[in-house]
Amino acid sequence: MAKDRAQSEDFTNPLKRLLLGVVLLCLFAIFMVWRIDSPRVERFRLAVIDRVVPNFDWAMVPVTGTINLVRDFQSYQRIYQQNQELRRELQQMKSWKEAALQLEQENARLLDLNSVRLDPRLTHVTGVVMADSGSPFRQSVLLNVGRRDGLLDGWATMDGLGLVGRISGVGENASRVILLTDTTSRIPAVIQPSGQNALVVGDNTRSPPIDFLENPDLVRPGDRVVSSGDGGVFPAGLVIGQVAKDPGGRLRVRLSADYERLEFLRVLRNYGAERIEDTGKLIRPEAVPSNPETSTEPEQTSEASDG
Repeated sequence: MAKDRAQSEDFTNPLKRLLLGVVLLCLFAIFMVWRIDSPRVERFRLAVIDRVVPNFDWAMVPVTGTINLVRDFQSYQRIYQQNQELRRELQQMKSWKEAALQLEQENARLLDLNSVRLDPRLTHVTGVVMADSGSPFRQSVLLNVGRRDGLLDGWATMDGLGLVGRISGVGENASRVILLTDTTSRIPAVIQPSGQNALVVGDNTRSPPIDFLENPDLVRPGDRVVSSGDGGVFPAGLVIGQVAKDPGGRLRVRLSADYERLEFLRVLRNYGAERIEDTGKLIRPEAVPSNPETSTEPEQTSEASDG
């Protein structure tokens, strides 16, 4: 067996060397032919190309496919990089949008706190929200203003965008605010522009339902809901929100106040409307005549009667 293997190696090794020499010789001949600058050689090269190249289309298919695959992979890499860049830009846009919304809401609060006066006699005090109840059955927050600031139970609180709730419990340095979303909250309201009276009832959700509506057919989603002032608890005209309709068809209020970011609340000092006991004060008294002659006539008649 070892002898046969040695004989086969003695035969194949010279054959390999011969084939390698022939291949190198052919390559060198092709190189020289392609390097010769002669019209006759040029015609020979063109004839070879015309004869050989069309017959090698089948051999070029894998090469063409490989080239296309490499190009597609490069294009995929570029698309992936562009996608990642767009994702980063989208994230930046979301952060900018959030910052813009916060600035818009803060601007609206500041403008409302500084410019809007619901009643010339209605003053307010602003407090900082210290904590919330954190209970699913009671919606309330704590403020750092209390009896020292003159607060009383029942006063309305706003965040600059809309009504938030009412004061329910006043301490010396703090007070508790029951939110409109609490189950104990009942706010008399007016729906504009139809003028329908209703009651906004808290149910521990961010969109409390509307009850005791006079004529629901006159109310449309998007109508403004403001406090009516009935009952003397809240002043009239405080913005509560807009009418919305839930999937079940029930009318609810989309509150204007931003309950996600309750940082500052404005407590409205409302001492109530002045009660008029004497209805005669509503009528303006008659003006006293300024003619001196008419003013002296009664004195003359009185003197004559005395004489």
